[in-house]
Formats: sequence, C-alpha cells, structure tokens
Amino acid sequence: MAQMTVSFPGGKKVDAHYNGFTIHTDQSPRGGGEGSAPQPFDLFLASMATCAGIYVKGFCDARGLDTQGLGLSMEIVPDPTAHRIGALHITVQLPAGFPEKHREAVVRSAELCAVKQHLHQPPQITVKAEIQG
Repeated sequence: MAQMTVSFPGGKKVDAHYNGFTIHTDQSPRGGGEGSAPQPFDLFLASMATCAGIYVKGFCDARGLDTQGLGLSMEIVPDPTAHRIGALHITVQLPAGFPEKHREAVVRSAELCAVKQHLHQPPQITVKAEIQG
C-alpha cells in the first residue's frame, strides 16, 4: 500500500510528499495565498492532460512515429449551474505528415489515460481524524 503525506509549510501552502517527490501547492492571491505554486485543483486538471499526453506519446513512440510538433490541449468548460467543471475537451495536435491511418488510434490511446479511467470508476474515498500523541 502506498502512502502520501501532506505538510503545511505556511500561509495557504499545502505540500504533498509521495514517492520521493514533494508537490507544492498554494492558493491564488484571490484565495488568500501567494500564488507561488499551482492550486490543488489545477494539479487535478494537469494530471488529466499530462496523463492523456503520455499515452499519446507512448502510442507514437511504440510505432516509431515522429513526435516533433506533437501537442495536446485541453479546454476546460465550466458548468455555471453546478459551479463546477462541466466538460473537458482534449485535442491532440498532430504534426504535419502524421499518418491518417493512426488518427483514430491516437485518440483511443488518449482515452486510455488512467486518470480518466479512475473518474469513470472512482475509488472509494474515506476521511477520518486521529489525535496524535
């Protein structure tokens, strides 16, 4: 079982420590922070886009396809009624000369993203509090 720990280095900063890395977060100045690092929700969005990206890159690498000029963008569409994100639209920007026969498959590879799969079948999340001492 893996474990992530969280520390509070000051202000609105919250750091996650996992697998030998420290992931820094902060709130925007509007949210009372310094804006010195991404907000936690920004990391969620980035995990979605970068996960799709690594699947696309892996697809191309496995087939020896040139990735010069390959890119990916994600449009974040709000749902003003629910006050949350309503949709995420990922677009893979294929370089000039990308083989047409691989276009649909590269989209399918992005859809295999583990973050996306976890949203479709979310894990159980529990929260508890313990007194230390």
